[in-house]
Amino acid sequence: MKRSHSVALATVAALGVAAAAIHARFTSDLALAVDRTAQGSVVIATRCGPIEYQEAGQGTPLLMVHGSGGGHDQGMAFARVFAQHSIRVIAMSRFGYLRTPRPADASPEAQADAHACLLDAMGIAKAAVMGASAGAPSALQTAIRHPDRVSALVLLVPIVYKPRTVAESAPPLSDRFDALLMRLLGSDFLFWAGLHAARDQVIRYVLATPPELLAAASAEERARVDTMAEGILPVSTRAAGLRDDTGLGKRLGSYPLASVRAPTLVISARDDGFGTYAGAEYTASQIAGAKFLGFAGGGHLWVGHDGEVRAQIVELIKRSAPP
Repeated sequence: MKRSHSVALATVAALGVAAAAIHARFTSDLALAVDRTAQGSVVIATRCGPIEYQEAGQGTPLLMVHGSGGGHDQGMAFARVFAQHSIRVIAMSRFGYLRTPRPADASPEAQADAHACLLDAMGIAKAAVMGASAGAPSALQTAIRHPDRVSALVLLVPIVYKPRTVAESAPPLSDRFDALLMRLLGSDFLFWAGLHAARDQVIRYVLATPPELLAAASAEERARVDTMAEGILPVSTRAAGLRDDTGLGKRLGSYPLASVRAPTLVISARDDGFGTYAGAEYTASQIAGAKFLGFAGGGHLWVGHDGEVRAQIVELIKRSAPP
């Protein structure tokens, strides 16, 4: 009896030590994530309200509109390299992300107007606009509502409308993604725990990318995916924007795509877990002169194609740069 009691006490003590270690690691990682989101950004007053952004480089302006779970930090993590090509990268936080508040009207149309307001506040007459994933609707609406402000348009793995007559290229994970994301919203610990205990599932369902692709990917590509996954923390400061993005594709109606005048590049992969390929291909087909860059594989993070994607984006921006 005494031995059983000792074993029980030892077990409780070991669990307590493990819990303390987990809590310490989580607290440290969260503090680092919070510090990272504050680095390099400022909040500027605009006609549409305060907007957070950061910038890098000089030359042709590029407004980088991040995807779901992002912010100015996610946008700059992808787009900073363009600063090496005489491109002035402006990465902003959309409504409800980090230090950009969510207004009563957080529609893609209102967000598009806020993009124009940000350019106004920065004294920029015209810019290339790139929208990734859930950032694509507002980027597209900017080209529709403010055509004179957009020198080129890039829609990267875009969440966009497609008619019901357009067949899916791959079954989307949206329902499973919505359920998982709603459980994680607002809980930094749950998301952090998922990264450590079920990383492949986070990559498959939250980043909509087959994790098996990473086995054959370069070290640089694996690092890029890891940075994207870990960059969603702290999820609590992105919760308002994430809620709006959840199920966004189901709420989108058709846009007057024929009115888009900006040179346009649309990019997607057939195995994108969010099923963006069919909508991306349809969108490109409806915009005069648009180029569609489609890959057979790569998932939502276009694994294995990052170099080609970046080269195509740079080529479009430089070719379309205003004098």
